[in-house]
Amino acid sequence: MALPATIYRVGIQLSDVDRNQYHKLQATVARHPSETPERLIARVLAYACRFDPELAFTKGICAGDEPDLWIKGPDGRVTTWIEVGQPDPERLLKVSRHAEQVILFAYGPARYRWENQHLSRLSAIRNLTVFGIDYDFLEQIVARLQRAINWDLTITEGNIYLSIGDETLESSLTLLSGTLDQE
Repeated sequence: MALPATIYRVGIQLSDVDRNQYHKLQATVARHPSETPERLIARVLAYACRFDPELAFTKGICAGDEPDLWIKGPDGRVTTWIEVGQPDPERLLKVSRHAEQVILFAYGPARYRWENQHLSRLSAIRNLTVFGIDYDFLEQIVARLQRAINWDLTITEGNIYLSIGDETLESSLTLLSGTLDQE
């Protein structure tokens, strides 16, 4: 018998000064049994950092042909494709031909090795933006993870300030490749 997904209720008070976005976000996120807590947190951070009213979680890890998050246009075509982790560069190259904008939030204990191997090649993709998330930062959040996620998240000058209860964690959101669109 397959293990069921674990459901998380997410509430984020978002203050993204860099993009002039101020929202109270509410979402329900399923964590597949094979998904690590770090990956779950990376997906939630990607959702908040690139928030758009049309941005939606996909089946993600359950559907290999879907990103972690996307925005679809009225015609059903994917306009924004967002991945987390260290995907195969060929996958990013392929989706960059179909989506208007591709965003990767790279993280993991081997992120720097992945960057050294693939980032120079990926930088040639004009509609790809790659951000780096510090893995230690994700681990700090995972240590405080509960089924009801309640965060105050401020993003300013490329830095993330995340308040969970009485604690505030901080990290940089490093632009590794591509350009920032200031919405």
